[in-house]
Amino acid sequence: MANRTVKDAKSIRGTNPQYLIEKIIRSRIYDCKYWKEECFALTAELLVDKAMELRYVGGVHGGFIYPTPFLCLVLKMLQIQPEKDIVVEFIKNEEFKYVRALGAFYMRLTGSSVDCYKYLEPLYNDNRKLRRQNREGQYDIVHMDEFIDELLREERLCDVILPRIQKRYVLEENNELEPKVSALDDDLDEDIPSDEDNAEPDMKENKRDKDRRDRDRRRERSRDRDRRDKDRKRERSRSRERERRREREREREKEREREKERDRERREQRDREREKERRDRDRHEFDRRRERGGRY
Repeated sequence: MANRTVKDAKSIRGTNPQYLIEKIIRSRIYDCKYWKEECFALTAELLVDKAMELRYVGGVHGGFIYPTPFLCLVLKMLQIQPEKDIVVEFIKNEEFKYVRALGAFYMRLTGSSVDCYKYLEPLYNDNRKLRRQNREGQYDIVHMDEFIDELLREERLCDVILPRIQKRYVLEENNELEPKVSALDDDLDEDIPSDEDNAEPDMKENKRDKDRRDRDRRRERSRDRDRRDKDRKRERSRSRERERRREREREREKEREREKERDRERREQRDREREKERRDRDRHEFDRRRERGGRY
């Protein structure tokens, strides 16, 4: 079938790669026109041409859950599972920004924690603008570095639940990643005058201790950001829970109103039936008296 994963595909996180996208969204993609016309029999080589035609990123929009071409191509990549070298070339493509965004999104879904940080963090230096379609079908402007930051920090993006990855400071402690070096650090270092030549040899700071302190500061800042992210997510979760409670209360109130309406209709129906029975009895009594020759 056209929607099946290729036979030699490897399982991602213990499951079919296509299952990384939720079933309802996956079904909508299978039914959409773009998937049937543009993604049929698409190979890894032809996928590049389709990716170059992208003009915006996004997940689904509208009440009937219409998928974007970007999300269709993500599912197609999960279906055909291109080689890692091809995905890396997508990410390194500097001419077509949406090709880079597509490769970064696929790497975030299928890559390991080390690969995600290794290939996506350099894209923080890309400040080009991207068009992103929201759930209402409207377009927002987002920069590439913002998109990459959301890929590494958020739990859901473009209506797809992102797999969990290790925190960066954990990988640094395990010596799986080098400490992060921001491009802004070099600029700051250039602005600060150096008095190393004038310092006494016994007053010079040990380079290893300085690097350790810098690494600790970066790790502490990363933990602070993680805590702030958790607090924001907790607050959003509480807000959604309050909204759900209000919605349930409104539904219960509507149900009580509907029950009152049904009770009133039942009472009116019983009253009509009693009135009909009374008229039938009167008519029957009138007929019986007339047959006996009596008067009504």
